[in-house]
Amino acid sequence: MFQVILVAPEIPPNTGNVIRLCANTGCRLHLVEPLGFDLSDAQLRRAGLDYAEMTCVTVHRDWVACRAVLGEARIFALTTKASRHPPGTDAQHPLGNFHPGDAFVFGSESRGLPGEVLAGIDEPFRLRLPLIPGNRSLNLSNAVAVMVYEAWRQQAYAGGV
Repeated sequence: MFQVILVAPEIPPNTGNVIRLCANTGCRLHLVEPLGFDLSDAQLRRAGLDYAEMTCVTVHRDWVACRAVLGEARIFALTTKASRHPPGTDAQHPLGNFHPGDAFVFGSESRGLPGEVLAGIDEPFRLRLPLIPGNRSLNLSNAVAVMVYEAWRQQAYAGGV
């Protein structure tokens, strides 16, 4: 279906929630080191409720290694530094709707996406989730859920029940 990439996530429960989300939506999860926790962390396991066995979770040593695995996938960066809303919610978006196999890249909770990752993603592929003026950002796992469910909605929840 879709691919979710967390670059240097820091908070175990957020990653556990994303593991659970990916298991329940058929997404592949990519974790890009450094991770701010050990994958055996009790908080991560509790939030993921052992869903890790139900989804594909791959850990990459860096962004370059992760990018190589993504191949020809369209890569969307979710960042507060973007001005464009996601395709399907923005009638003027030049990319149209999301496609199966698209990849959504999210940065760490405290720093967002590193400059070198953002620099390699063209401007039309940089997205910002809408917020009330003056607010900074959503929780990482909430932002992932919003993106995955919007993309899946555009596919009429293919494969879901």
